Amino acid sequence: MASSYTHVGRQIHRATKLVRRDVKDALQRRYFGLGSATFQQPAATVSGSAEEIVIPRKKTWNKEAVLQALASTVNRDPTASHYVFQDDSYLTPRTSAEFKLYSLAQESGRTAAKYFINTYPKYFQKDFANPHIPCLMPETLELQVNEVSEAALIERIQLRKVKAAVDMYDQLLQAGTPVSLDLTNDLLDLISLYGDCDPARGDAPEQRTEEMGEEQEDVKRRKGMPQKASDFLRLVWRENNNAERIFNMMPERNRRSYGALIRGMVKHGAYSKAFNTYTDLLNNRLTGDVHIFNALISAAPEVREKYVEKWDLIVDLLKQMAEQKVKPTLLTFNAVLKALRRCGSLGRTQAFPVINEMKALGIAPSLATYDHVLGIFYKAATSAQGHTEILQDVLSEISGKSFTAQDPDDVEFFKDAMRICLATKDIEQAYRVHSLLGVGENWKLLGDSYYQSIYYGRFFNLLCMMEHIDVVLKWYKELIPSLYYPNSQGMRDLLQALDTDNRLDLIPQIWKDIKRMGHDNKTELVEEMLSLMARENQIPEVQQSFADCALDVKALYTQTDRRVPLSWSAGSLSSITSILLAAERTQQAWEMLKLFKLANRVPSESLMNQFLESVKASNNAQQAVELVQISASFCLSITPNLMERVQQEFDLTEEQRNTLSDLESSTAMSD
Repeated sequence: MASSYTHVGRQIHRATKLVRRDVKDALQRRYFGLGSATFQQPAATVSGSAEEIVIPRKKTWNKEAVLQALASTVNRDPTASHYVFQDDSYLTPRTSAEFKLYSLAQESGRTAAKYFINTYPKYFQKDFANPHIPCLMPETLELQVNEVSEAALIERIQLRKVKAAVDMYDQLLQAGTPVSLDLTNDLLDLISLYGDCDPARGDAPEQRTEEMGEEQEDVKRRKGMPQKASDFLRLVWRENNNAERIFNMMPERNRRSYGALIRGMVKHGAYSKAFNTYTDLLNNRLTGDVHIFNALISAAPEVREKYVEKWDLIVDLLKQMAEQKVKPTLLTFNAVLKALRRCGSLGRTQAFPVINEMKALGIAPSLATYDHVLGIFYKAATSAQGHTEILQDVLSEISGKSFTAQDPDDVEFFKDAMRICLATKDIEQAYRVHSLLGVGENWKLLGDSYYQSIYYGRFFNLLCMMEHIDVVLKWYKELIPSLYYPNSQGMRDLLQALDTDNRLDLIPQIWKDIKRMGHDNKTELVEEMLSLMARENQIPEVQQSFADCALDVKALYTQTDRRVPLSWSAGSLSSITSILLAAERTQQAWEMLKLFKLANRVPSESLMNQFLESVKASNNAQQAVELVQISASFCLSITPNLMERVQQEFDLTEEQRNTLSDLESSTAMSD
């Protein structure tokens, strides 16, 4: 009996173990992600080699993480227009002029919308954006505090109302209300930054005043262009302006007070006064900060003439920084390197010690740092001479790195590096520069549309000079028009590349792009294209496409409603006529020959010989006689030779012979 119970107990225990094992296997299959952590832990404990499980910290994603992840899955579509125009298909530019026009139109629309939102904020209080987008909501631009108080002064400073802030400061002093030192320094910062003038409101409609005049209009037209000396004459540091007046009235001044004044003087061209103010700071037993020294270093080349004197002043400022225990920053070294660009050959000897000192302090260079180094060794007039290894070393150091904007001059690097590649005709380094542009978010440091046009124009010009036409066309499709709208010179470079590799058969296709980009009114470009097509005969299919292209060009010359009409030249008339003759379109070529007289142009002797060969092929004696008459009407020296050939090579009627005889006698009399 006892043995029976024992047997039953064993069977139950065995069945229970089987059930547990099956359940465990099922759970492991179902919850496969938990298997290693949950079910293998006892085994690890038994074996004595258990490892501590480290739970990672919670990852916090920003609000744009999903959009960034989606954006990383797609590449740029080279056939699409620029991304700023994809909201409105009507505003898809075809030319560089339309790109500028539509960009300005979009920006003008945004400015107008922002103006109405800020002018009538009570009508735009509902926030539709989720998450909240601050720039879509009305800004507080109108003054809310009217009584004379520090709060009113703070409000005017925050709203960047320079003149209103100065008036409020004067009213506070007249009322006997003391203004704190920090608040006065805030006011000095505002005045020094904007040169004692109210800044232009970004959303305000354009208003011309007598103070602006034509000079500011010229500056607007040059916006985005390289700055010229005349641009800096608008805002100068006036003697005894409000900044100096308030500074002199302050009962107490600290380093920040002097710093605001010095930086404002440097910004607005009063370089000598900035150094005098710094001397006053030292006389008052104060020390400068890094911003003061950065401003003075950038002003050093303006107050000294000789290269050695400029460098000695910079070294003296750096020594004073060390004595005053002011730690230099990236902008300090960039200011030194930028000043060395104006020190001639001395800059080349001092550039690398500055870089080494910079690295010794653990300061990572920015793109502006490398741009200044390139600017020191590669002058515009001598870029192709020597120092070719400098660009290679710079690119080797920064290859594959992603940069962020740390200096206003960071945007100068890519276009200047490509300028050096173009001057030295180094296509390999150009590819390295362009590869660096695609790393991370370096494309953001390419600059505005003007800088982008310069960069891609230089890159494309170098490609046309140095690469095979197949490679050039690959880049042509990659860059145009999604990133770059070539100017007429860029299209001429492409035509020369086609000529170099004997691919003139592609000219009709390029002509369509020339028309689409609005360059069909550029006389030099059109005439160069015509001369390439007329230079030598092609296979019949290509020659017919040349003829169609030439007739298309002819139609542009005859249009009278164009803004920039094309005027016939002897070269354009001869080229089109020669192309039509090569395509055996004699009648259309004959019509072109008559246009010489209407345009007061004279055909060349080679064209007349080509015409005679075409007429001979068709054995048209009457046209041959008419050709001699046309040649005689232009008083060409080849007329007797043409007359002799016509008489010998054609079967003429008696009337035609008499006509030639009369022409011969009249020609002899005129001689």
